[in-house]
This record gives sequence, structure tokens and C-alpha cells, in this order.
Amino acid sequence: MYEEPYRWVEAVGNRRQYLDEQFKQGSPVVALSYADGILLLTVSRGTPKLYEIYDRIGLGGVGHPADLEKLRFSLLEMAHLEGFNRSPSDVTGARMMKLGLAPIIKQAFEEIFKAPFIVKILLAELSVKPGKDTFLTIDYDGTFDETSGCAVLAAAKTIQLRMVAYLKQAGHAPPLSLDAALALAAKAWAVGSLAQAAETETDRKDEKESDTPVAQEPDDVALLAHLRETLADKTLEGAVLERQAPGSSKYRALTREELAALVPKSAQASA
Repeated sequence: MYEEPYRWVEAVGNRRQYLDEQFKQGSPVVALSYADGILLLTVSRGTPKLYEIYDRIGLGGVGHPADLEKLRFSLLEMAHLEGFNRSPSDVTGARMMKLGLAPIIKQAFEEIFKAPFIVKILLAELSVKPGKDTFLTIDYDGTFDETSGCAVLAAAKTIQLRMVAYLKQAGHAPPLSLDAALALAAKAWAVGSLAQAAETETDRKDEKESDTPVAQEPDDVALLAHLRETLADKTLEGAVLERQAPGSSKYRALTREELAALVPKSAQASA
């Protein structure tokens, strides 16, 4: 009887190890505020990873597509029920995260005889006032964080810290134009992608790289070269939540033409 708690802890530890392995090949997601709203950016193999959840709420995810779709539809249903039964102002990112996502993901992770969700999710909520945008991220075990200004998803926490540190040192301080925001987000994505590749190659999952995150980052030329190489067989995916957009829905997917025009000049040929 006394061994049961220890067996559960061991099982949870094995589950973490398994899930960490599953995210190593995933593509990071970057979300940041700019002058006129919020930008979300990632690179995908064709399956969308950015979605609208409600009028002012966008979603980005990494992990298994089936798990992401299941949770996305749960959020969509919750958001529209809340908006219909209460009011659109009651549909907030924090409410979606705390009541919609966190309990479901946490329960699935801790019930060791059931399959966990292989997914990490980012919610970006556009505020009426600039500087008040909200970003929420949730891990595969149900733990979530709320930030302002920017947020990222990546294979490991250390890599996410490196990407955020890069954004801050590179000068992410709204108001940025959409062009500048896209260029910055693309390089932050490359920071995360290169870090994931290096971590996979050297098998150093537990190395605390966040102690000196920015000094070790490649320069802009190397970051853009990696972006060009990746875009040879993948797709750049972007979306914005526009504060001044007409109507209640503020979400808009960026077109291929917009991404080709907005991506840094040296990467346009591959976008």
C-alpha cells in the first residue's frame, strides 16, 4: 500500500520524459504585441497551427494535431456558449485557460492509465487599449503562465526562456510596425528552432542554457539563413489580431503575399 504513491510519482516522471521527447521536432510559436494589435507567427508543414477562438482571442499550438484539434473545438464551444449565455465581454483568455484548458489537460496528464494530451497551447487576447494585451501559455501537465507583451511556445522551458530573452534584448518594445514585428518574430522563431535542433543533436535536455541565453545566440545573418533553409519545404504561417479592424472579429490570417512582402528581404525568396 505504501508503494502506490511512489509508483504514481515514477509513472508521472516517465510520462514527462515521454512527452518531452515528443516535442523535440515541433515548430516554435511566437506571439507579440505591435502598434496595431497582436502578431502570431510559426512555421508548419501544411497543417495549420494558428486559429481564431473568439472575436479578440487567437490560439497557437504545438504537438499532436489530433490533440490540438480536440482542445481547440472544446474552447470554441465554451467561448460561444459563454458569449451567448452571458455576454461577449465574459469571454476572456484567462477564463478559457483556467476553466476550459487547464483542468482538462491536468486531469489527462495525471491519470496515468489514460493517454495525455501531446500539446502545448498559447492564447493571445487583444485588449481595447494598447499595452494591455494578454498572453497565456499552458504546458502538457496543465501548468499555465500569463504574461504581457509577448509569449512563445517551444520544445522545452529553457528554449522558451531563450526566445523571450532574445525578444527583449532585440528591442521588442511596442509600438512596433507590423513589418518590424514580423521581422523580429521570424528571428525569434529561428532562435528557438536552432536551439531545439542543437538540443536534440547533443541530447542535453537538462542543460541550463537560460543562464546566458542571448550571448550565445547566432547573429541575424545566421538566423535568417536558417529561416530560408526551413522555408524550402515548410510554410510560414502568420495571423494578426487587429485593434482597429471593423466588426467584432479582430482575427485575420496573413496571406502568402503579405508574408512574402513582410518577411525580411533576405528571406523573401523562400517565403
